[in-house]
Amino acid sequence: MRQLASDSGLDIAVSSAAVSSEEEGNDIYPPAKRILKAHGVPFSRHHAHRITEREFAESDLVVAMDESNVRALQRRFGNPGKLRMLLPRPVADPWYTDDFETAYRDILSGCRSLLEVVESAEC
Repeated sequence: MRQLASDSGLDIAVSSAAVSSEEEGNDIYPPAKRILKAHGVPFSRHHAHRITEREFAESDLVVAMDESNVRALQRRFGNPGKLRMLLPRPVADPWYTDDFETAYRDILSGCRSLLEVVESAEC
């Protein structure tokens, strides 16, 4: 999303956080790194963390990959209008499917659609 926004000339902040602390401190999963590299997507060292109250409060939009993430965020933060799914359906978690390519394509498609929404709101 950062790269898409930058390529479109948008100056927006994009961050990534989890709904749980299971992967806290971990870098990007190696198979995901391989997919990003294969598609020329720049990335840097990442330290996974659980979304904080401050991050949620300061965000204009919080995007989840599936319904379980939406429910976890709603349990923690209520049901504000800033919460939405990336796609109208869940993004299949490649941790379980081992299909990082499909996850990449789905996420790219969702980010492109989301970018269109953000760009129209900027006008």
